[in-house]
Amino acid sequence: MEIRDWDAVVVGGGAAGLSAAQMLGRARRRTLVIDAGAPRNRSAAHMHGVLGHDGLDPAELLARGRSEVAAYGVAVETGAVAAVDDLGDRLRLTRADGTVDTARAVVLAAGVVDELPAVAGLAERWGRDVLHCPYCHGYEVAGSRLGVIATSPASVHQIELVRQWSDDVTAFTAAAQPLDPTVSARLAARGIRVVDAPVSALEVSEDRLAAVVTADGGRHEVDAVFTAPAPRMELGFADSLALARNADMPGAPLVADMTGATSHPRVWAAGNIVQPFGNVPLSMGSGSMAGAGANAALVAEDAAQAVSARRAERNAGWEQRYAESDRFWSGRVNATTAAVVADLAPGAVLEIGCGEGADAVWLAEHGWTVTAVDVSETAVARGAAAAAARGLAIDFRAVDAVGELPEGEFDLVVSSFLHSWETDFPRIGILHSALDRVAPGGRMLAVSHAAPPPWARELPAHMPPMLTPAEELALLGADPEVWEVERAELVARVTTDPDGNPAHLDDGVLLLRRRS
Repeated sequence: MEIRDWDAVVVGGGAAGLSAAQMLGRARRRTLVIDAGAPRNRSAAHMHGVLGHDGLDPAELLARGRSEVAAYGVAVETGAVAAVDDLGDRLRLTRADGTVDTARAVVLAAGVVDELPAVAGLAERWGRDVLHCPYCHGYEVAGSRLGVIATSPASVHQIELVRQWSDDVTAFTAAAQPLDPTVSARLAARGIRVVDAPVSALEVSEDRLAAVVTADGGRHEVDAVFTAPAPRMELGFADSLALARNADMPGAPLVADMTGATSHPRVWAAGNIVQPFGNVPLSMGSGSMAGAGANAALVAEDAAQAVSARRAERNAGWEQRYAESDRFWSGRVNATTAAVVADLAPGAVLEIGCGEGADAVWLAEHGWTVTAVDVSETAVARGAAAAAARGLAIDFRAVDAVGELPEGEFDLVVSSFLHSWETDFPRIGILHSALDRVAPGGRMLAVSHAAPPPWARELPAHMPPMLTPAEELALLGADPEVWEVERAELVARVTTDPDGNPAHLDDGVLLLRRRS
């Protein structure tokens, strides 16, 4: 069976889900919407309070939405998601029919079921003359005989709201009893009739609601009824993700921030599974935010992956350079480094970018306990062989200095000519990591190429800038209360040019001491 991979999958094709898909599609993300075809407002013939779409059939809104997202390349398919599993870098979505998709991001925008009061005949009238939201449906029944069937003490709020649309209101308060005396006083003052007998049935005549029948045999004529169903979140398909829920709200909806981000880094949520009593515009808005939030996270992940690929390419380039020859460097210690370290008392040292180990060997021969790292397996192996030939115990490691330096504290962290040929080589970031590993009283030494060789008339355009120690010190931003600058200077190193003539190179020396 083919498993398709997407940037994002949206579960639910209602107003929230399609709004999320629209944002993702406009962001040129490969997006799939899986919709079970049972929107929460499917029983309503018209929706109101939706600017620019007042009175529109909800089904028509969704039809327009599907057409719009399709124009952005979004696929919409009918189906029910049975399970969502975390694969680490992706989520796997399995449908009830066995179809499997994977995605880097998932937006949940479905799963709310309204639990209606157990009243005979009520479910059949839901969305017609049994209503829930006076803002959505109150204007159409304004001035008529209205009833409110309480489902909990919180229904008092709904009762008082409905009174704004009619002065003929009957409140059926069995589920809200006992009423606080102050509440009873307010209802009486507003002329709201209170019936405390439980509701047993709705009476319908000629396909119109006629009356509410109570358990005591009472018959109360009404033209429409409002009630607040209890929202139930059917999110069992996502149980394995252990998404945080808000237990203090009806239905325990998902916890999400303003961008729709949930407790899972690859899951966003929108619509009524986050705000159970939100209307269509609110659901559309939260869907848009969730779609944008998911895209923003994917952008960040794309950047991180690009940086990682760039690192791998750079490291592979260094490995290739070493592997192509029997020896890449001279095998002699860097003179500037040796001159600075010679004045320091030996201790534990971490060398970053050790190459074939010449400096590490020199340090070990001068009493230092050496840990030496480089990205090249070949270079590290040569260093280890050189140390073994001299009977020296040096801890050589093939690791990337970006994010993989050995933990611990060292009396000296040293890097000698830690440069690379890419303009984005993170030298300053590596030196920051070096500072983090200096013990109190210890030092960080960075020896660098501070200027091109005098015989170089033209440098490649891609070469990164060569900074002076003072410039690097400024970029490091070392806190003077923590770090003492012992040296930040240029040192002339005598050498010969390619033609054998005497010349000198400008080496940068930056030596910082961590205050005890």
